[in-house]
Amino acid sequence: MEAFDVGLIEKIVRKVIEEQMKSSALQKFDKAADASGVHLVKGSTVKCNPFDTGKAGDKVFLRDIFTLEESPRMACGFMEMEASEFDWTLVYDEIDYIIEGTLEITIDGRKMTGKPGDVFFIPKDTTIKFGCPDKVRFLYVTYPANWEQLVQERG
Repeated sequence: MEAFDVGLIEKIVRKVIEEQMKSSALQKFDKAADASGVHLVKGSTVKCNPFDTGKAGDKVFLRDIFTLEESPRMACGFMEMEASEFDWTLVYDEIDYIIEGTLEITIDGRKMTGKPGDVFFIPKDTTIKFGCPDKVRFLYVTYPANWEQLVQERG
């Protein structure tokens, strides 16, 4: 009889539970799907979850709105921040559409400021600071869809 790798089994079980929790959490907002694959999400019903930026005191929240099964190529979700700023290196392409508030992107010491209706494009492998002086809510779209996995793999 072969020995089991308990650590590997634990890692797999945690991953499965995490995916199930994420999937069920996604259903807590108003989302409809047509048999064709077209989905509609009522953006005003999406409540974001805390996001760990790695920096204590940051008030950053986000929520992907489609599962990888629903949208295997692009991810989409909402992000909210309150008077926070954090460093981030994107290992994916991202587009951010500002719904309300002010979003500041700082790259190499240069700050770009977006207001409601503005759109940022941030290319893959760009190191920035995400920030906001007060509050911001924006829609993000990433390519590829598995942005969280790519961030974890980057370490």
